[in-house]
Amino acid sequence: MYEQLGETREWIQAQTDLVPSVGVVLGSGLGGLVGHLQVEREISYQDIPHFPVSTVAGHAGKLVFGSLGSTRIVAMQGRLHYYEGHPMRSLAYPIALMKMLGVKTLVVSNAAGGMNPDFEPGDLMVITDHINLFGDNPLIGLNDERLGPRFPDMTEVYSRGLIDLAEDRARALGVSLKRGVYVGLSGPAYETAAEIRYMQSIGGDAVGMSTVPEAMTARYLGLDVLGISCITNMSTGLATEKHSHQEVLKTAQAAAKRFCKLVADVVRALGDEQDGTSF
Repeated sequence: MYEQLGETREWIQAQTDLVPSVGVVLGSGLGGLVGHLQVEREISYQDIPHFPVSTVAGHAGKLVFGSLGSTRIVAMQGRLHYYEGHPMRSLAYPIALMKMLGVKTLVVSNAAGGMNPDFEPGDLMVITDHINLFGDNPLIGLNDERLGPRFPDMTEVYSRGLIDLAEDRARALGVSLKRGVYVGLSGPAYETAAEIRYMQSIGGDAVGMSTVPEAMTARYLGLDVLGISCITNMSTGLATEKHSHQEVLKTAQAAAKRFCKLVADVVRALGDEQDGTSF
């Protein structure tokens, strides 16, 4: 994997001179953040050597290089999912590539079902922790110490400093931001009412089919992580209607303006911090 990453990095660096410090993974219906960037280069996943390809509706499948203020960014406009048939190691590949390109901070977003009865569709939630119910792990297999340690610590998967920053910027912008624990499942079927009751009982506030493998990989690699969920529907047993991906996309797109406003402000603040400017 390390050798393949090196080949991919060399190919990318021949396409763009931009060295990103922040990586962003955009979930279903949330790809509009790219419209806030000063874009330098867009590259389709299918053109990148060794890079897995996304097949899900609502995911553009492009790696976008650009800037927000003084912050240099690489964004995944469309993520990869376990339920597409990708091995867990493939889900780790884009995050490891970001690290090799220079990324130090990962901002990961998703569309999620709300399990906390205080939530409602359209809410934004900063992820304080997660529960892995995939039944798999992207770090299983032979370990390469050039990437990270055999037994990585997960005490603080989601950076407390970044959570504080996101909440500070949300208050300044007048954007409501909930807090909660994200539960990751393999999908692609939506959860049963019994499964939702179980996940509520173990401390889950939102549930989805992504993010956990990316966040675990990022911490293994030594990246700081900020996670934000867009609550696109209430989960089975709390919802009054049956679930559909079209409804998820519709709600995510309706909330996208607030999401993009918040994430763009946080990312700009990260650039200001790196430049020594007060925020």
